[in-house]
Amino acid sequence: MSATQSQNSGTVDPAEVAKFEAMAAEWWDPNGKFKPLHMLNPCRLDYIVTQIAGEFGRDPKAPKPFEGLRILDIGCGGGLLSEPMARLGAEVVGADAAERNIPVARVHAEQSGLAIDYRHTTAEALAAAGEQFDVVLNMEVVEHVADPLGYLNACHDLLKPGGLMICSTINRNPKSFAMAIIGAEHVMRWLPKGTHDWRKFITPDELFDLLRRAGLTPEDRTGFVFNPISWSWRLSDRDLSVNYVTASTRPAA
Repeated sequence: MSATQSQNSGTVDPAEVAKFEAMAAEWWDPNGKFKPLHMLNPCRLDYIVTQIAGEFGRDPKAPKPFEGLRILDIGCGGGLLSEPMARLGAEVVGADAAERNIPVARVHAEQSGLAIDYRHTTAEALAAAGEQFDVVLNMEVVEHVADPLGYLNACHDLLKPGGLMICSTINRNPKSFAMAIIGAEHVMRWLPKGTHDWRKFITPDELFDLLRRAGLTPEDRTGFVFNPISWSWRLSDRDLSVNYVTASTRPAA
């Protein structure tokens, strides 16, 4: 980690980073350790594209609907969200505190013919450098940081006034413990044991409060619901009991 990153990584939890570095090579294996994200990705993209298109008045059916938008994918991993955003025409920066993720993401983007600016860095370092974006994708990250409010403060600073942040995480309740910890890690073995710490999960009300305290305006919250019969995910405006996603904006100046 560079000196700049070291000085601006106060919310990074080194133990959490180490977990994902150990799995870096498997990002693009749909049957590997990131199988849950591959399964969830179409549902995530449905929500993300709809929110961005609505916020910026774009037609998602256009050839390059996000052209002219600068998007940050913080905690980008291997690029499962960065690549679709680039295909939709956005200028994409993918950032991750886990150094080993970045070469994996770069190689896959090159193989896919996509120009994506991948960086081994943190939200705090980017904010300290004065970087700003129209959209920040903050997906499945906030439950892994040491200081959620400090992290969201940095995300606020990374948004241009009027910018949009999409933030997803996992609810904290007995059902989420049963499904995200026991089910995903111990029974299905989709993820290595210890990937998640249930105590770090955040309820929707807690996340909305954190977003407001960070100077953002919560606009929406929606659940990601897994159907074990169809083996697929869907969006739900009622069921936020396990996985859920929020949209918030930075007030215009």
